[in-house]
Amino acid sequence: MKLSTKGRYAVMAMADLAANGREGRAVPLVEIAERQEISLSYLEQLFAKLRRSSLVKSVRGPGGGYRLSRPAQDMRISDIVLAVDEPLAATRCRPHSSKGCMTTGTRCMTHDLWEELGRQIHVFLSSVSLADVVEKRVLGRAQPCTAPEPDATGREAANREAA
Repeated sequence: MKLSTKGRYAVMAMADLAANGREGRAVPLVEIAERQEISLSYLEQLFAKLRRSSLVKSVRGPGGGYRLSRPAQDMRISDIVLAVDEPLAATRCRPHSSKGCMTTGTRCMTHDLWEELGRQIHVFLSSVSLADVVEKRVLGRAQPCTAPEPDATGREAANREAA
């Protein structure tokens, strides 16, 4: 699953703002656009949504731009993604609808799998702060599944029990 450009760019821009807006400095969108290689007009649309969600504050006049509305450690990545209307759902069914994605109106066989994936994405993004991203504390947070150790015959524990 892949987040759309909207969600990824919003997180990139907010991380840039957190990194470059230290000591309360307002950061102009044109600077973020240049550093992150994102269209200025696209950033303006994203920041309008981020402002409506109270994640950023705008500063007018000379030295104007945007500031984070609260400390980066108190801002969750899921808040940013949801603020720009990025769905975290992995199913093709419409959110909050009792009707499934099949032409008969039922849910597909894999619905629960994709629904749970969407929940897990939300849980992960809710566990990561903007400060974690800026300070590069994200790698290693997810723990990979490990395969059972093989015994002397080379079979895994689960296969030994079934035999």
